[in-house]
Parts: sequence; C-alpha cells; structure tokens
Amino acid sequence: MYGNDNWINSYLDAILDAGKGAAGAGPGAGAARGRAAGGGGDRPSLLLRERGHFSPARYFVEEVITGYDETDLYKTWLRANAMRSPQEKNTRLENMTWRIWNLARKKKEFLLVTCSMDFKGLDNLESGLLVMYRYKITVLFEKEEANRLSKRRLETEKPRNDATADMSEGLFEGVKGEDAGDPSVAYGDTTAGSTPRISSFDKLYIVLISLHGLVRGENMELGRDSDTGGQVKYVVELAKALSSCPGVYRVDLLTRKILAPNFDRGYGEPDEMLGSTSFKNLKCERGDNSGAHIIRIPFGPKDKHLAKENIWPFIQEFVDGALGHIVRMSKTLGEETGNACPVWPAVIHGHYASAGVAAALLSGALNVPMVFTGHFLGKDKLEGLLKQGRQTREQINMTYKIMRRIEAEELSLDASEIVIASTRQEIEEQWNLYDGFEVMLARKLRALVKRGANCYGRYMPRMIIPPGVEFGHMIHDFDTYGDEDSPSPASEDPSIWFEIMRFFTNPRKPMILAIARPYAEKNIATLVKAFGECHPLRELANLTLIMGNREAISKMNKISAAVLTSVLTLIDEYDLYGQVAYPKHHKHSEVPDIYRLAVRTKGAFVNVAYFEQFGVTLIEAAMHGLPVIATKNGAPVEIHQVLENGLLVDPHDQHAIADALYKMLSEKQFWSRCRENGLKNIHQFSWPEHCKNYLSRVLTLGPRHPDFASKQDQKVPLKCRKHIFVIAVDSVNNEDLIQIIRNSVEATHTGTLSGSTGFVLATSLTIAELRSLITHTGMLPTDFDAFICNSGSDIYYPSQSSDVPNNSRVTFSLDQNYRSHIEYRWGGEGLRKYLVKWASSVVERRGRIEKQVIFEDSEHSSTYCLAFRVINPNHLPPLKELQKLMRIQSLRCHALYNHGATRLSVIPIHASRSQALRYLSIHWGIELPDAVVIVGETGDSDYEELFGGLHKTIILKGGFNTPANRIHTVRRYPLQDVVALDSSNIIGIEGFSTGDIRSAMQQLGIPTQ
Repeated sequence: MYGNDNWINSYLDAILDAGKGAAGAGPGAGAARGRAAGGGGDRPSLLLRERGHFSPARYFVEEVITGYDETDLYKTWLRANAMRSPQEKNTRLENMTWRIWNLARKKKEFLLVTCSMDFKGLDNLESGLLVMYRYKITVLFEKEEANRLSKRRLETEKPRNDATADMSEGLFEGVKGEDAGDPSVAYGDTTAGSTPRISSFDKLYIVLISLHGLVRGENMELGRDSDTGGQVKYVVELAKALSSCPGVYRVDLLTRKILAPNFDRGYGEPDEMLGSTSFKNLKCERGDNSGAHIIRIPFGPKDKHLAKENIWPFIQEFVDGALGHIVRMSKTLGEETGNACPVWPAVIHGHYASAGVAAALLSGALNVPMVFTGHFLGKDKLEGLLKQGRQTREQINMTYKIMRRIEAEELSLDASEIVIASTRQEIEEQWNLYDGFEVMLARKLRALVKRGANCYGRYMPRMIIPPGVEFGHMIHDFDTYGDEDSPSPASEDPSIWFEIMRFFTNPRKPMILAIARPYAEKNIATLVKAFGECHPLRELANLTLIMGNREAISKMNKISAAVLTSVLTLIDEYDLYGQVAYPKHHKHSEVPDIYRLAVRTKGAFVNVAYFEQFGVTLIEAAMHGLPVIATKNGAPVEIHQVLENGLLVDPHDQHAIADALYKMLSEKQFWSRCRENGLKNIHQFSWPEHCKNYLSRVLTLGPRHPDFASKQDQKVPLKCRKHIFVIAVDSVNNEDLIQIIRNSVEATHTGTLSGSTGFVLATSLTIAELRSLITHTGMLPTDFDAFICNSGSDIYYPSQSSDVPNNSRVTFSLDQNYRSHIEYRWGGEGLRKYLVKWASSVVERRGRIEKQVIFEDSEHSSTYCLAFRVINPNHLPPLKELQKLMRIQSLRCHALYNHGATRLSVIPIHASRSQALRYLSIHWGIELPDAVVIVGETGDSDYEELFGGLHKTIILKGGFNTPANRIHTVRRYPLQDVVALDSSNIIGIEGFSTGDIRSAMQQLGIPTQ
C-alpha cells in the first residue's frame, strides 16, 4: 500500500452519511455529527453546513486538509495512476487525479489562487477536491523542488566560489565594463576583425561523427524510428555544405555500419559519397578521395540494429575502427595532395552524447581539436522527466541510460574546444546545469584569455550559436502561390500533393502543416485538440500531420504507436474526417513540395513541441515563405527574433494555439507580412553563412597533433611486431604479478609467435618501481618493448647500452612526443595547489580529533602525474565526487585510485593506459586487433577502460585477485553500459598458469604453435 489511503474511506463514509444528515438533522445536529465522525471533539468546523444541510463534499475537504499529510495524497495519486489491473483501477479517480496533476504544473498560478482560497459556493464534491488538491499538491511540489534546487546549488556554489577566489581579483578589472554585455566573452569568440582567411589551398580534412539512426545521403527514412530524425538530416547536410567550402578537401561523416535484416543494403556500404550543396564553391584541384563521404564503421552485433540507448558498450570498438580509417585516410590524402606528411583532421566533431565520447577519445588519440554538438541534453531530459513524476530516477536511467549520457556530455565538455549550441537558452539554462560549465566563470576565464593572463589551470570550452539550412532544393514559385481563383493542382503537380489532398473534403482551404515524429514531446495531440475544439478554425482550414513513415501501427515501437493511436482517437472523437490528413509515407525529397503546398493554399506551419532544441523545420518553413506558429520554449524564440515571421505560443495552452492559428490564417495582411519577413531574413540561417562561421572558428584552433613521422628511435622493436601483449594486471600482489609476467612471456615464446611478439607493461607504477619489479622477475627491461607508467601519463622505451645483457646497463628513453601529446588542458601548478587544499579537507574523525588521510606524494609524482598518498582508504570520498569538484573548478583532468586505494593519481584528461595503447598503435603501426590486453578481475579505478575495443582481452579470475571495494564505484551507471562483456574479443579464465594463458590465446584465435 502506497501512503495512507484512509482519507478515501472517510470520503465514502461521508457519502453514506449524507442522506441521514440532510433529512433529519438541523444545523446543530449536523455540526455535532461532523465533529463526531471526524474525531475532532473540540475542533471548530467551518465547512459542515450549507443552507442548513450537511455537505459531504465540504466534510471531506476539511477532514482531508486537517487530518492527513500531503505526502499521503501525493502517493495515492501515484498509486491510482500506476495500477495495471482492470479490477483494481478506479477510472473516475484516475481521471480526476490526472486532471489535478495537469493543474499542478501551473503551480505558480495556483499559489495566487489559493492565497485567497474561499470554500463558499462549492456545489459538488469534485470542485472541492480540485481546490483542495491545488493547495496540497502545489505546496508539496514547491517544497520538493525548492529542496532539490537548494541542494544542487549548495553543491556547486562553494567550489565555484573557490575557483573565483583562487584567481586574483585584480585580473577581473574591466570585465563588468567592456566585456559584461559581450556574449562572446561569456560563451565564445567573435570573429570580427580577426577571421582567418580560408584559402582553396588549405585542403582541410574534417571528421564528423553521428553514431545512431539510419544515415544515408538520399531518400532518408526520417521518422522510421526514434533515432532517425532531424539530427540525421542535419549532419548529412552539414557534411555536404562543408565539403563545398573553399579550402575543405574532404569531409567524413562516420556512423555505424548496419547489416541487420529488414534494412536497406545501403546502410551496410562502407563508403557512400555525398553530392555537394549547390552554393558556389571556389574551384580547386580535387582528387579521387575528395568531397563528402559517409563512412560506416562496423561495431557491435553485426546482424542487429542498435537503438541509441544500446550503443554505449560498443563505443570503444567504434573508436578503434574509426582510428584505423582516419590514419589510413590521412596518409592517403597526404599522398594525393602532394604533402610530405599525412593530412590529419583539422577537427573532429561529435554529434550527440555517444558521438561526443567517441570524438573525445579520437581527439585524444590523434591530438586534434574537438567540437561538440549536444542536440538534446541528458540533464534537461532528466529534469523534465522527473517533473512529470511518471518515473523514478532509477526507471528513467534504466530506460534512457540517462546517467551514462550525462557523463558522456560532461566528458565532451572536458575535451571540447568549441561547443555548438542552438540558443542562448540552451547555454544559460541547460549547459549551466552541468558540472563542467558555468556561465559566469566562463565569462571570467574568457576575459583572462583575452588579456593573456594566468587562468591557473582552468579551462572552459567556447560556446557558439550557428544554425544552418540547405537552400539548394528550393523551387522559387513565389509569384504563383495561393491564387484563390486558380484551379486545383493539375496532373503535373507533385504526387505527394495528391496523397495529402485525398484526405480533404475541401482541399482549397488553407493548410495547417505540422512535420514531427510521433513522440509525446512533440505535442501533436494538443495540436489536434486545439484544432478539433475550435469550430471557426475547422471551418477556415485543413490540418496536415506528417508524422514520419509507417507501415502498420502494430509494428511500430510502443511510444510512437501510443502517440499515433491517441491522435487517431482524437480525430475520431472530434469527427475530423475530411479535415485532417495523415499520410503513411513520404520521401525526404518530397518535403519541400509539402511546404510548397502549404504556401500555395496560404496556410501556416506549426510546431508546438514542449521544447524545441534546434527548430530546423521552422527555418525550412520560412525558407519556403510559410509563416509559422511555434512553441515559446527553446530555439524558436531566437529564430523568431531574427525572422519575425509568425507567433510564439505556450505549447500547454491549446486555446492559445487555436487563437494564434486563426489569427494567422484569417488576417491576410498579417500573413503576408510574416511571409515577407521570413523570406527577407532567412539568409542569416543559410549553410554558406553557417560554414563560414564554423570554419573561421575551427581555423583559430590550429593543429595540435604531433608529428607521428618523427620517431625518436628507429631501433624501437615495436614497429616490427606482429602481436603485442599488454600486461595491465593491478589486482594481485607483487609476487603474483611477477609470476603472471613470466607465464605470459613463456606462453607466447613458442612456435610461430617467438620473436614476432612484443610485450608492454601498463601500470600505475613509476619507472623506478617498474625497474625494481622487473629485476625480481629475473628478466631484463629489454625483454619488453615499452612501459606505460604512471597510469598512462608516461611512456618509456628500454635500450641496452652494451652487447652484454645487464640490468645496470639498461637505459630508459622517455617518449617526449607522447608528453606533448597529452599536455592539452593540463592544469599544472594551479591544479596541484587546489588538490593539496582539497586533500587537507579529507579527514578521519575520531570523536573531536580530526586526522588528515591524504597527503601529497612528491616521490611518486611526475610532470603529468600528481600523486597523493592515502593513509586510510576507508575514509576516501568516492572518485565521482572528486571528479565533480574538478569539473566545477574547470580543472580538466583524469583522477583515479590505484595500489589498492593507497594512492591517488591525477593525470591529464587525454592520458590513460587505454589511450596510451592507441597512441602506440598509431606511432608504431600496430594493428589493434593483433593486440592482447591481460587484466585482473578487479584493479585500479581505470581498469574497465582496458576491456573494450578491437583488441583481445584476457581477464584473470580467481581468489588471487584483491576484492573489489568502494573505490571502484566511479560510475553512476552499471558496467554493462561501459563494455559488452559477452563480446567474442573478451574471455575470462580461472588462474594464470602458462597453460591457462595459452588456452585463452587459442580461444581468441591467436596461434600458439
């Protein structure tokens, strides 16, 4: 039982008692009976009498307000709404509480009403319930919302204040003056006066990433599923537009290769060339590999299409595959363009959270700049779903993998040079929810950068707002639109016009057009209600709903099917047959014709989504000369400020929607003015303008990647190896680790592998500790090709200074190239000072005595690894809390616990053991599918990153592993959202004997004979 439901029983008792109280009792008796029933004794009653008769409605309202906690009412509402059994469900109660829930969303209005609440004039039970619920549920939600916001504010304000305090106050002189009103200081960078000139000789290579949905260049299946919508169209058109710009030689759009049944074979083609957009491009020499291409990388199950929520475990596999493609293509472009070295990407641009993670890893592996576009942010979605109250946080996370998504967006903030947002509202209200971005701190840091001042190791990505739309497919028939005396479209008119007009009794009426996928957030049902309940609007216009493509509703996913069913039910309820069109199919190429039909009939475009992130359809409508009615939430606000071609409405107010549509269609002068404004101002949203702004900012970033061709030591044997074994076992004592190293070497030094296999040790140990460890194995450091030390922040290569094998004559060469590779956004001394300050606050309390448990460990620190010694691991804060603090401080780094939580290491954001392996693969030409990584069942807090990818993984299981403890709770999501443990590339074995390791190699397809 949820909550205390006795108030429902009191309601029934009051109803049963109503006849007796009304028939025979006078006012006094009625009051006495009310006091007795309520158990109130001396409590005065204000609501029991109504014209001398007992009122059960008033009795019920008073008893509930005074006798029960609002939490019981709220939980009863949840219970009524959640019941699944038809025998249990009370339809009247459910409908009533649903109405109350909708009213509660306008809680601010209700507070004004309830301040002067008066129960006189209540004629029935339901009106009394509504007033009572308005007050009680409003107070409950206000309290919960205030507590939640207050808690979050306290968690973030102090660290951010600390960040500001750490920077000298004098450095901010002038920020409030010359820079305060400049949005470029707060978010990004203006290019006026400093725009780099883009030359056709630049020959830029740009990589875009969009992992989910069905991506192809022509006949896009927009609306086929929840993942194939506006983002797919946007990234394809962006690739085409960029490839048409002077100075851009090649654009790759990387996505997933799909070989699943029931999907077009085109989604399995590894390379699809895209035609460029129609805007004029300066002529330059082009080769066979130039232009825009969709590159499909295989990852995940080969015969299965993955929804975006299920892509997460396979991202590292995509990264390895994409890395191989980019390296090969960079070398090819270098040869094709006559350069002496590869043409590395000028930028890697991730679209959506999953592609953001992939772009961050690729950016780190190649050391090239990263740009990110979130499209629809996870925290904003989470906030909205929690406010609806239909699902708990755990249910939301299970359905949408929302915590994995949010962490991906935080990582994207850490790694990105530029974040492209659609609106100022997205920056100030959505991105501002994230630990890694804060508007005021961004403004201050930007001002410091402009002055060349010290930022104390703090960094914030630039945020810019450049939308874009393809103009090339427009057909300029503006002189012939909407002629009232013109006949119905003739046979030469587009076929999609007939497909739509066959629904209408009178196809000559103005057409209200909505193009949206059938999802609840698109609010299509409210639009149909607004149309159906406004008879003047129904007499004036027709309604066309383009809701993607479908076959049978029964074959659609549950969410889309539910929305479509509700829309069709409303059409039937309001008897809108002959007035509403809802075609099942349309081609992507026919969308411009649909806009033209709406213009021809002097109609309007409508988008009443609860929140619109980009608003591309609004720009497309304006481009075709079609006035718009749009939601007041999100991108349409700023689009409207530029275009002034319509009206903004509250998407929750169906009457406001109907009134706006009626005004637009009935006032011809207003319609014409909106149309003219849209056509006059639409150039500001063109792809050429977008690409000019985009490239001008990308070129300011400059190349970061090192010269992979300049190898420090051509004698390093890695470049000659066919197989590489990476030993990264952290979960055993030194004696067992020594034995694992010996057994691994012995397992491979037989048969065909002897001499063709190299070994790499990847550990959190320093090079001095590693040298001591190897001495105890009886082996030489030169038996290994490389050492990944300090949790991936350093790479060393051993070399022998004489022909006689001797430990004392072995030297270690530090890979300086790798150090320059990972120094991006390293906080240095500013980061160290903050960590020392933080460490002093982590204490163990015993009564009144506080004892510090974390101390700086200079002995085990290096230039790019700050080490701290832990006295008592039981009092360590969760690693995710430290990561949160670092992000709030705008300190971009990678923190991890190691050595059984007795040491804390903080390294650069692009440094890790897994990323070091990718660096080695590029630097020395190692094929990642030929690499084997050996890990323990537990390990340092970064060991999970070593599981995924194209390399093979052997997990050593058994009691010799140290047990996992709370330091491994570095995630807010399960391990299944990180790596697919059922992958054929991962195998677990019990034990670590030579035979065990050799058996695992055979199962992974590695020859041992």
